[in-house]
Amino acid sequence: MTNDKKIVVVGAGQMGLGIAHAFVTAGCSVTMVDISQTALDRARASISKIVADGVRLGKVRQEAADKAERLLSTSDSLVDASKGAALVVETASEDLSIKLDIMRKADENAPADAILATNTSALSITEIAAATARPERVVGMHFFNPVHKMKLVEIIRGIATDDQVVEATRNWSEVIGKTSIVVNEAPGFTTSRISALLGNEAMWMLSEGVATAEDIDTSLRLAFNHPMGPLELGDLTGWDTRLAVLKHLHQTLGEKFRPCPLILKMVKAGRYGRKVGHGVYRYENGQKVPGSGLRAH
Repeated sequence: MTNDKKIVVVGAGQMGLGIAHAFVTAGCSVTMVDISQTALDRARASISKIVADGVRLGKVRQEAADKAERLLSTSDSLVDASKGAALVVETASEDLSIKLDIMRKADENAPADAILATNTSALSITEIAAATARPERVVGMHFFNPVHKMKLVEIIRGIATDDQVVEATRNWSEVIGKTSIVVNEAPGFTTSRISALLGNEAMWMLSEGVATAEDIDTSLRLAFNHPMGPLELGDLTGWDTRLAVLKHLHQTLGEKFRPCPLILKMVKAGRYGRKVGHGVYRYENGQKVPGSGLRAH
């Protein structure tokens, strides 16, 4: 696998910019696609900051940083961007209809040998692949937030995914310095299934007044050496995204994944987490406000 191929990342949100950053810093040419120019500008600025921080910390050479800036382009047209792509990675929200539309457009415009990857955290790869004329070249490529710090890529094989496509996707993961695991499609795969259950249970404990949000998170960080607690992680992931995953898992795997009512209440209130400045905790300038944890309701 060479890194002189064109990569297309669809979606300029937190995950999209992280994936784009991973590929450009590995020396790949990347086009980031989004219908919002504001989102593209914001993502490009965030990538530049991550790269600059890498230079400042001595983890990235200035020449590599300058090259990464040149390798990144943006577009509001998936039709145009897909032409000539070796790999298309969609990072849209966990809405099946949106993902199907993106995959159809990529399928119609990307070269016949291109791999079409979805960053879904729970939806069916087989169902997404069925919307294309090349289901054997569709694969799950599940990254983790923040992409520049998290080492894992979960590669999910749909019912029609070709073995060579799985192997090529593992190679792409190696190009960007990630460790990959291969999962046969199942609801929630491995990571989302465990993480959703953990975060949901933490919200049940919070709603029941078992402990404060701060103490629940501290217990997981210190007792199990987790880098962050489940409520902090939910704020980072976004409770709207977490709710969508839980609803899917509840429907497919049963009662133990029934979303805690407090999550429903928070999503209705628009308290999605870090991206809006308020979730279980409040955030100012991207930093958690001490003592701001949600109390039992």
